[in-house]
Amino acid sequence: MSLLPTVYPLSTLSPELKAALQERTERCLMDIVGTNITTHYGISAPSLSLFRQAIAGKDVQEDPTVIIDFRQAVPLTDYGCYSPFIANFFRRPCKQSELENLLAPGLPVFVAKSSSTTGNKPKLFPKYPRQRPTTPPGFSKLVHLTSPGKAVHMFSLALRDVLDIMGDDGEVVKKIPVCFGSSGAVRSVENWSVETDNTRMGTTMPGCVSPWATGFITHYRSFLLIHALFALSDPTVERFLMTFITFFVDLIRYVHENWDLLITSIRDGTIPDIGHIEHVRKYLQANFRANPERAEELQNIGPPLDCPGWAQRVWPNLKNISCVCSSTFATLISKARSVLGPNVLIHNLGYGCTECPIGKMLNVDDTETFVPETGDYIEYLDPSGAPVHENILQAWDLEPGKCYQPVVTTEGGLWRYLIDDVIQVTGFDPRDGLPVFKFRGRKSMALRLPIDEVTEAHLVSVIRALSTEDIAEVLEFTAVADARELPQTVGFFIEIIGDIGRGATAARQKAFEALVRANEDHQRSFDAGQLRLPTIRVVKPGTFAEYRLWRGESMNAGVGQIKVPAVMLNEDQQEWIAERVIAEL
Repeated sequence: MSLLPTVYPLSTLSPELKAALQERTERCLMDIVGTNITTHYGISAPSLSLFRQAIAGKDVQEDPTVIIDFRQAVPLTDYGCYSPFIANFFRRPCKQSELENLLAPGLPVFVAKSSSTTGNKPKLFPKYPRQRPTTPPGFSKLVHLTSPGKAVHMFSLALRDVLDIMGDDGEVVKKIPVCFGSSGAVRSVENWSVETDNTRMGTTMPGCVSPWATGFITHYRSFLLIHALFALSDPTVERFLMTFITFFVDLIRYVHENWDLLITSIRDGTIPDIGHIEHVRKYLQANFRANPERAEELQNIGPPLDCPGWAQRVWPNLKNISCVCSSTFATLISKARSVLGPNVLIHNLGYGCTECPIGKMLNVDDTETFVPETGDYIEYLDPSGAPVHENILQAWDLEPGKCYQPVVTTEGGLWRYLIDDVIQVTGFDPRDGLPVFKFRGRKSMALRLPIDEVTEAHLVSVIRALSTEDIAEVLEFTAVADARELPQTVGFFIEIIGDIGRGATAARQKAFEALVRANEDHQRSFDAGQLRLPTIRVVKPGTFAEYRLWRGESMNAGVGQIKVPAVMLNEDQQEWIAERVIAEL
C-alpha cells in the first residue's frame, strides 16, 4: 500500500557505513555531554563524579577523548538517580532559580507522567525543548494538524497538574503542565501552551473534525463516543490519529452498541446525554449542527460490525490510521482491518517510552520493524549479562538475531539510562548503518514461575500460534501465573473474534509447543513435573474494552494511557477478568 521503496536491512555493516555511523553518533554524544554537563545534575549527581574528574580541564565538545572517558566512567543509571532532582518540581513554591537548568538547559515544556500499566508508582520526566533538529520519530509529521486532509485527532489533552514557576519577584514566569507523554508531545508539536487553553476550548482546529475541548473528556467511553459522533458527521475524514490501536477497535464497538443514539444525534444536531461531558458540553454543542441527510446516509449503510470494509463506505476518502499497533497490540490489527477494508494503511507511530522516543518505522507499511531516530545517543546492553556499563555495546557492534536493552543518553538530561525493554536486532539500515530491530517486550513484564520465566515476547508467540482458524482468532489477551492447580503454569485470558474452532481441544498442547519453541527449558520443567500445560480461558466479548473503562475510572487515569498488561500481576484485576470467563479450552 506504500508508494515508497521498501528498505531491506543489511546483515553486516560495510567499513564505510560503520565509519559514518560511528562519526555521527559520537558527534551526537559530544553535543549532549557538552550541553548537559553544566546543569545542576551534571555538576552534582553522584553517578557522574568519576566522569567529572576524568574530563576536568577538557573541551568536552571538541576533545575526542571525552568519548572514551564517558564510556569508562559513566555507569548505568535508573530512575532513582533522577528522582531526588525531579522532586524539586513538586515542592511549593516552585522557584525558577532552583528548577532552571536542572537536568537540561532552561525549563521543561512539560513533565511527562508514566502510565503505571504494571501497577508500579508512576515516574515523572521533565521534557525540555529539543536542542538538536530531530523531533520525536515520525510523530510531528503524523499528528500535526496542518497536514493535508481532515483528521480524527484522538489524543487526550487533559492535565494532571500545572506547575506555577515563580521568579525572584514572586511572579509566575511560566506554567508547566504535568501530563501523560502523548498529551505533552501533541501540545509541543502544535505549540498549545497551557496559558491559552481557555481560548481554544470552543474552537475546531484546522484539519480536525471535533472541537479542541473534546481532548479534555477524561472518561474513556465518553471520550471515544464523542470523537465517534463528530467523525461520523463528517464524510471527508482522511485520517485517524491516536495513541493505541485499542482506541479505534473500542470506538468501533461503542459505535455499534450506540448506533441509534449516534444517528439520532446527527439527525437532530444535539449532543447526546452520555455522562462525564458536562464540563465541555457547551463547547461541543456550539460546534455541532443537525445533518439529517448525513444521518439518512449512515442509516442506509448500517452499523460497523454488520458489513466488511464499513469504514470506507462511511469515509470514502479515508487513507490511514496512525497509532501504536506492534507487539501485544498487533492482535488487534485483524479486527481493525475487517472494519477498514484492504486499502486503508495502518501505520505505527513509532517505538518509544515515557523516558524518550527511540525509533521510527523502517518501512511505512511494516508495523513491527524499527530503526532508531531520536536525536539522542543510544547504546545497547545484552540483557543476559550483568547490568553494568562494562557490558554496554555500541550500535556498530551489534549482531543480527541477538536481543539487547536500549541505554539512552538524552538531550532531556538522562545519562546512560537503562530502558526496561528488550529489542531484537535484525540487521542494519543500508542508508545510514543504524541497527534495524523489532520490539520483543518489557523486561520487567515477564511471568515468573517457580521454575521458569516467560517473557512478553514468548507470550506473544503463543498467542500467534493459537490465533488460527481451527482454534480461535484472538483479539486481545493477558497472562497470569495460574496456581489453581499445582504445579503452577502460564494462564491466558483471551478475547476472541467469532466462535471457538473445532481444533480447540488441542489449544493447550499447541500453546505449550509454542512456549518450548521459545525456550526449551519449559520442556525439561514439564518432564520433571514442575510445569503443566498452559491454561486458556475465554472471556466474554468486550471484556478488555470494559477493563480499560474500569481501570480508567478506578485509577482516575488519563484516557491515553490505559493499557491491558501482557502480564497481569494485580490480584484484584485478575479476579475482575476471571469473573468474565465464558469458556475454558
